[in-house]
Amino acid sequence: MHKLIVLFLFFVGSIVHSQQLNCTVTVNAQRMANPNQQVFKTLQSSLTDFINKTDWTGQNLNQNERINCSMYITLLTGNADQFSGTIQIQSSRPIFDSSYTSPIFNFNDKDFNFKYVEFENLQYNPTTFDSNLVAIIAFYCNVIIGLDADSFVEQSGTVYLEAAQNIANLAQQSGYKGWSQADGNQNRYFLINDLLSPTYNEVRLASFYYNSALDGMNKDLKASKEKIKSALLGLNKMHSLRPNAFLTRVFFDAKSDEIVSIFSGGPSISVTDLIDSLNRVSPMNSSKWSTIKY
Repeated sequence: MHKLIVLFLFFVGSIVHSQQLNCTVTVNAQRMANPNQQVFKTLQSSLTDFINKTDWTGQNLNQNERINCSMYITLLTGNADQFSGTIQIQSSRPIFDSSYTSPIFNFNDKDFNFKYVEFENLQYNPTTFDSNLVAIIAFYCNVIIGLDADSFVEQSGTVYLEAAQNIANLAQQSGYKGWSQADGNQNRYFLINDLLSPTYNEVRLASFYYNSALDGMNKDLKASKEKIKSALLGLNKMHSLRPNAFLTRVFFDAKSDEIVSIFSGGPSISVTDLIDSLNRVSPMNSSKWSTIKY
């Protein structure tokens, strides 16, 4: 009975470990003509507090238990209180029994348009759309948490991804770009709908099996590499149905460099079929796959 309790607490702890944020926010306004750079410093500070102090999950965690992530905002144009630019979102999670952190999410949103008045209060209400700035940030916070949870327990991030989808649905009538399928095919609308679509389940499953295998590397490196290879080959099925899928690109934007590193070092395993598969599934990274040493 005692062993069952310990296992249960370990399982719950693994999920809880991935439910709050430790986010570094950077606002780069060097391209802006506005001489008042202080407003952008205030924005950076306000966003940092908003992201890291908002209770996204109902779990009160210590600082060292939170998900490490970053948001790099580049402002390009502005007029009074209206601004536009891009936002790069990245997140990672620790690998068991190591000091290594593995990238989970790496996405560049080019439809970052918002209204902001210095010192305005940033508050998230999941039932209303009040601010595009808050909506975008809250959307990505939930995506980060959802994908992180998926990496620990199979598809356990669904509740957070559904929260992100709710934000997207509320924002569609706002008129801001990035929330609608009419705004392009690689935006927030498609990101969250694809993540929750059964058609693309293999991407979320690949993330779970891949990262679970990373957790076992300190115990059996060769067996873990075989498991990572199997997880990546699992994307072939989806590719045959949805070649060059947007969500596949999102996955490899985070993982491609790590994949090269994993399979370029020993102990060696057969990767000829894997490289062939990677070139089919992610041809945009073919130059990287060609550097894998085997």
